[in-house]
Amino acid sequence: MSDTNPQAAFWNSDAGHAWVENQAMLDHMFQPFEALLADAVRAGEQVLDVGCGTGATTLATARRVGPAGHSTGIDISAPMIATARIRAAQASLPASFACADAQHHAFEPAAFDAVVSRFGVMFFADPAAAFANLRRAARATGRLHLYAWRGAAENPFMTAAERAAAPLVALPPRLPGQPGQFAFADAAVVLAILQAAGWQEIRVDAVDVPCAFPAAGLDGYVRRMGPLGRVLPTLDEPRRHAVIDRVRGAFEPFVQGETVRYTAACWRITARADVIKG
Repeated sequence: MSDTNPQAAFWNSDAGHAWVENQAMLDHMFQPFEALLADAVRAGEQVLDVGCGTGATTLATARRVGPAGHSTGIDISAPMIATARIRAAQASLPASFACADAQHHAFEPAAFDAVVSRFGVMFFADPAAAFANLRRAARATGRLHLYAWRGAAENPFMTAAERAAAPLVALPPRLPGQPGQFAFADAAVVLAILQAAGWQEIRVDAVDVPCAFPAAGLDGYVRRMGPLGRVLPTLDEPRRHAVIDRVRGAFEPFVQGETVRYTAACWRITARADVIKG
């Protein structure tokens, strides 16, 4: 992990700790993706989970592959990997974790039957190089199964906080073409990246996944997650309260009783390491 990598600096700072603090809420929110990725692997397989965060998808796939298989999670964030290791030990599951950048990590060649990810592949400095490295780590019959966000306009829940706060505070801009949540918004770009990396039988399909979490977790989400979560601690108390009050109102359309509900507009990205003949 290089100190000169902006993503390493970011995910090992307060951003990584915020994910750890909100682990239970985020796991609840993204639980449908755990099930989808667990369904993409089989008993006895070796699985690599890229950008595994605090380990929810790694553990879900570990349950599916069972004791004859193994699931390995990799993430650049030391705080999240530390939490993932604790969770795996508590669950006694066939899972292990590496705190490293999947773009450069020296994986054992042809080691994995499946490479999966839940919103963990949009942050590479050089996506084509990263996916070439992942392809080398996959067996010839290895499968790629990923979920990435479509565009910001299709995901109003994910941009509600920054849109509401914009008149009151300057937030870090989301730069087109740069690593970040919506870096894979363009399906043609995703296809070109995987083709350049040598993957075969590539599919990039639009899917809309209903997500939900308890409304009690919304305050923590507003205060700690996303671009707003990084800016709020820098504001004086009156301004901070004004921003939070305005942003809370922006989430009201998503609150149904005791539950927050929204639709995650995603790409389901699948491919094979090599063409299967016969």
